[in-house]
Amino acid sequence: MLKVSESTISRWINKERLQAFVIDGRYWFNRVDLLEWANQRKIPAAALYHASESQGSAYQLDSLLEGNIHYDVPGEDKKTVMAEVAQRLPLASPRDKALAAQALWDREAKGATIIDSIAIPHARSPLVFGVDRPVVSLCFLKKPVAFDSQDAAQVRVVWTLVSPSVRAHLALLAKVASVLHDAEFRRLLDQPAPATEILARMRQIP
Repeated sequence: MLKVSESTISRWINKERLQAFVIDGRYWFNRVDLLEWANQRKIPAAALYHASESQGSAYQLDSLLEGNIHYDVPGEDKKTVMAEVAQRLPLASPRDKALAAQALWDREAKGATIIDSIAIPHARSPLVFGVDRPVVSLCFLKKPVAFDSQDAAQVRVVWTLVSPSVRAHLALLAKVASVLHDAEFRRLLDQPAPATEILARMRQIP
């Protein structure tokens, strides 16, 4: 699925902290652990979730993101940023937004998943709400914010997923991580480009 050799997998297990279990002399992997590990190391992992396995794969990422791209999102620290991001989620009630803000803060307080200056959701901490279809949002921060005290990297972009199920969350997270490997798409995020250009490029990515 990851299109690498057996020797590469062995090296990842022995030297790169890829978690695996040995049963009857064979390695076994948890897909959630593998997705989180791959995302942290910028390794494409969308193939871990196929349309036949997960309802989230049936959704087009660009259609879910349309109308949910926000610019100049304020915030002085990680907690205030999470509150502002939650307020911009198209959820049904203020109570749902408050719950989302608390869940985002609780999750990020345990450690962020960051690809360069882009914060993406955790594989093991989905936001699951009673929504008819997933919600995907992309927030460009007004100014960079440090998400991890142990990492000097400043976060400028925050992706958020709200899903009707854990499987949908994992499938969409794999798609988000996949588009971030496209150099042109990353360039548009760096600018940041208008929403129309971001969505147009997303539709061109295989």
